Amino acid sequence: MPIAILPDGSKRELPDGSSVADLALSIGKGLARAAVVARVDERLVDLSTQLTGEHRISIVTDKDPDALYVMRHSTAHVMAQALRRLYGNVQYTYGPVLDDGRFYYDVQLPEGSKLTPDELPKVEAEMQKIIDADIPFSRENCSVDSARQTLRNEGQRFKDELIDEILAKGESNFSIYRQGEFTDLCRGPHVPSTGKIKSFKLLSVAGAYFQGDASRDQLTRIYGIAFFDKKQLDAYTTQIEEARKRDHRVLGPQLQLFHQQPEAPGTVFWHDKGWTLWRTIENYIREKLRKAGYIEVKTPQIVDRILWEKSGHWEKYSELMFVTESEKHTFALKPMNCPCHIQIFNQGTKSYRDLPLRMAEFGSCHRNEPGGTLHGIMRVRAFTQDDAHIFCTEDQIESEVVAFNKLLVEVYKDLGFTEIKVKLSTRPEKRVGSDASWDKAEKALAVAMDHIGVAYELQPGEGAFYGPKLEYQVADAIGRLWQLGTIQVDFNLPERLGARYVGEDNAEHTPVMLHRAILGSLERFLGILIENYSGAFPLWLAPEQVRILSISEKFNDYATKVADELLTAGLRVETDLRADKIGYKIREATLAKVPYMLIVGEKEVAEGKVAVRHRTEGDKGAVSSSDFAAMARQEIQRR
Repeated sequence: MPIAILPDGSKRELPDGSSVADLALSIGKGLARAAVVARVDERLVDLSTQLTGEHRISIVTDKDPDALYVMRHSTAHVMAQALRRLYGNVQYTYGPVLDDGRFYYDVQLPEGSKLTPDELPKVEAEMQKIIDADIPFSRENCSVDSARQTLRNEGQRFKDELIDEILAKGESNFSIYRQGEFTDLCRGPHVPSTGKIKSFKLLSVAGAYFQGDASRDQLTRIYGIAFFDKKQLDAYTTQIEEARKRDHRVLGPQLQLFHQQPEAPGTVFWHDKGWTLWRTIENYIREKLRKAGYIEVKTPQIVDRILWEKSGHWEKYSELMFVTESEKHTFALKPMNCPCHIQIFNQGTKSYRDLPLRMAEFGSCHRNEPGGTLHGIMRVRAFTQDDAHIFCTEDQIESEVVAFNKLLVEVYKDLGFTEIKVKLSTRPEKRVGSDASWDKAEKALAVAMDHIGVAYELQPGEGAFYGPKLEYQVADAIGRLWQLGTIQVDFNLPERLGARYVGEDNAEHTPVMLHRAILGSLERFLGILIENYSGAFPLWLAPEQVRILSISEKFNDYATKVADELLTAGLRVETDLRADKIGYKIREATLAKVPYMLIVGEKEVAEGKVAVRHRTEGDKGAVSSSDFAAMARQEIQRR
């Protein structure tokens, strides 16, 4: 007889053959109607799951984030079913839910068929028919041979390879899900029936390659989103529209910050204004690191394969490395900086008195990312990290994490990000190091966060194979969350690469290595920054802080004199001395999102002043150039 231990600790006996849905009904009809899936011993399962033995069980309703994830995945299956109804023999591959809440399905349409954004409403209409029909989702656990045969009978030629992938990971349990005439290989769980899907929208169509490999089949990727509440969907749609206006791929070239072109895929051509923004951020971070006790280093771009083999990266990352040969040696452009930093640490004898040693680098890295994954400057092949590695003792982990968190919060605040979420990822099943060292590292991260009163979300099993980590997300101006900073505890790499220090006991010890970044990839961060501010940067970050506009050519000499004074005062200044009307010049400067416009004409020349105009606040009155410079410097210092 099954026994359910409920969240309040009470126990409920059920008749043999009872399902999770029966349990929900026995608790109450309201709960049964609201139920989406359930947690059985913390594992999400379908409501149709049969119960045996004694288990801790909680019913998951639409108020739970896990229910939203499940419903979105079910919506992806409904989308694939609609595509088959509309286009016939559609081949489908993956249909996951992304961290940002969107789902997608990669499909191959029959030859001669093409799906454009204009056709998405037609797909949505067919999906709605499936939802209105309230078709049950049913699960069938099966052997690998049975799964293969079922999908071959469906004519799904990509699934054999996907099954092989699952087997290669050591998994042997397979399940097939059906809703009506649609069948797919899936681990689940799913909502009980299509009628549980409430509000959804298909967002976009993109190209993709099978397995992300440009030499494989070209596929069509359809993105969508779903919510249990229409108001949430409407809010998301509004956010998407706002995000479209802020797209860094549009604003970057428009504001003359950067451009990209097919001859250099996954790389960036930085223009003067964009590079000014880059250097402003880099110099700001450099000064913060200097005050926080970091040393700055520079390591080689190209390193012999031997080092990557010693570090273990060759086995895991070689497919993403750009490789070249010279004089019978194989070299790789570095995809990360950590092995090279250990080479610097290893020069000379280190004592426990030298620790912690905080080593930073604006490290240029290259990864041969699949073409289909590239996205503006946010996902590139050549990037620079505000990377640093802290070599310390186990006893120093906690204090270093506290110091890092303080530094990170200061940086984010200065850059305009005040809403920060933290996640603590703990030991995965496959890992290196002793349980004792993992216990100490995880405790140090948790205690550090508790010590400074920072709430965090636990992510069991999501740590790196070499150690646990903290991940930092920030919310931008329109509420989107971006993964930025991280600090990871590593017991493995220093050992592999022979890092040693002499302890207080005069014996050799292996240091702990903390991998940490605040911004991550500078390219990606600048893309986020552009979208956060919609290109209208605060004064201290603006590539062009002031533009001086002359009302007519006879005031150009005075405009140039003012520009020289402000340049000497340390401001980034440009002049517009063209023979155009002042209204046109103001409009041009406003579109360029210049924070301040200084207008000079007959009155300003006579009084030795400038008429100040702010890009959003309008006229600010007339002041001397020296007073404006002092006001601007104060604003910059306040950030």
